Amino acid sequence: MAEFNWFQRSYNDAEEGSDQPAASPPPAAADPALSPEDYLKWAKAAYQNIQQQQARAEAEAAAAPLPSQLVEPAITEPPRSQVEPDARSALDAPDLASPEATLPLWARADADRQQRLQQLEATAIVEPVVEPPALDPALVSVDLDEAFLWSAEVLAAQGRRPDDISVEEITWLKRLRQGLNKTRLSLINQLKAIVGQGPLNDEAMLEIETLLLQADVGVAATDKIIEALQNRLRQEVLPPEQAISYLKTLLREMLEAPLGKSGNITFVPEKGHLNIWLMTGVNGAGKTTTIGKLAHIAKKSGYNTLIAAADTFRAAAVEQVKAWGQRSQVEVIANPGQNTDPAAVVFDAIAAAQSRQVELLLVDTAGRLQNKKNLMDELAKIRRIVDRQAPDARIEALLVLDATLGQNGLRQAEVFAEAANLSGVVLTKLDGSARGGIALAIVEQLGLPIRFIGAGEGIEDLRPFSSYEFVEALLSG
Repeated sequence: MAEFNWFQRSYNDAEEGSDQPAASPPPAAADPALSPEDYLKWAKAAYQNIQQQQARAEAEAAAAPLPSQLVEPAITEPPRSQVEPDARSALDAPDLASPEATLPLWARADADRQQRLQQLEATAIVEPVVEPPALDPALVSVDLDEAFLWSAEVLAAQGRRPDDISVEEITWLKRLRQGLNKTRLSLINQLKAIVGQGPLNDEAMLEIETLLLQADVGVAATDKIIEALQNRLRQEVLPPEQAISYLKTLLREMLEAPLGKSGNITFVPEKGHLNIWLMTGVNGAGKTTTIGKLAHIAKKSGYNTLIAAADTFRAAAVEQVKAWGQRSQVEVIANPGQNTDPAAVVFDAIAAAQSRQVELLLVDTAGRLQNKKNLMDELAKIRRIVDRQAPDARIEALLVLDATLGQNGLRQAEVFAEAANLSGVVLTKLDGSARGGIALAIVEQLGLPIRFIGAGEGIEDLRPFSSYEFVEALLSG
């Protein structure tokens, strides 16, 4: 069964015949020509397609042989006619010095049989019992329920075909919506109530401003949203659904604004070339976990991947990276010593990546904030090593932020933004306790695009960021 490429949002077998597949189209606004009946037909077709995917995956899993738990060599005795005379007489003649010599013939035969069984057990080759592999996400049961219909509508509105989606996309959208559930429930009902009362006055605007600040949108982003709403909704009275639709468009434009300043809009590693992603962030933000999940996505998407454990000062950081490397089946380059030079690890990792035709090298860097100067010096040194040793590599720097920290996380991010030439943000731990508005605050205050988003602790719970899917999960009814 073909693997689903999360970077391209398509199946790898669809890329056959092209050196560099075209990236999936950017998210579009919902097509007004699609009626609820059209969306329902699309969802049914997608559900049937996923059922066929599951049937093929189950057939492949059933056909795969399981390793044997015990291998016993066959013990065969040669015919007695082929045994040398002396050997035959030795077999027949009992050892008078042994206790078995005094036993009757039938008892001696039974003792001989027990002895042969003991020898067989002693010489048998016992292989460890191998646990069956974890259930593939493609085999997870998916129900045609309300969450499936919502996920299908989000995908259909972006121009996707029902025969080109994966069960992983459906389950991911469900998880993202669940992670934003707390923020969505507090926002959507109150917003509809406010905008449904008529033209927005100062009191209504104050209520909306309070809601946005409570959702961790931040002062700068909130002011921008309020100003846009005042300009639009004071001029005309919109029904609640149309007002929410306008708000969604506004939020998407804000989230996508930093993409115009970056040269890599889709953030897809280039196939056939070395891509180096430097991962930065404070300790505890989920940086090491993020590296493991990114390695998992890259490997599943068909990229030859390597990890460099360059956070050499934090206790157990290297061991954590190695554990995630094993989970994602990606090799980790590390120095066995403690307090070693991170730049030396990066140097070795680049050499290994170049010799093995690696396409994506993920580098774990230090996350210490006690001394900003040391942090900046260390990151600058790593960047010099990368530029010198891999001048043709495509280099990106991602900042990992913990969504549960809210505005405190933004203040930490400003330090890293000064120390590293950042390409974007990975927003982690958006799994219920965090307030989803922090994504808007990040984009507005840092001027950086969100590249990946995490909504859980599992290895499948980190995906490329889509502004359309995020806003729909945040403000869907």
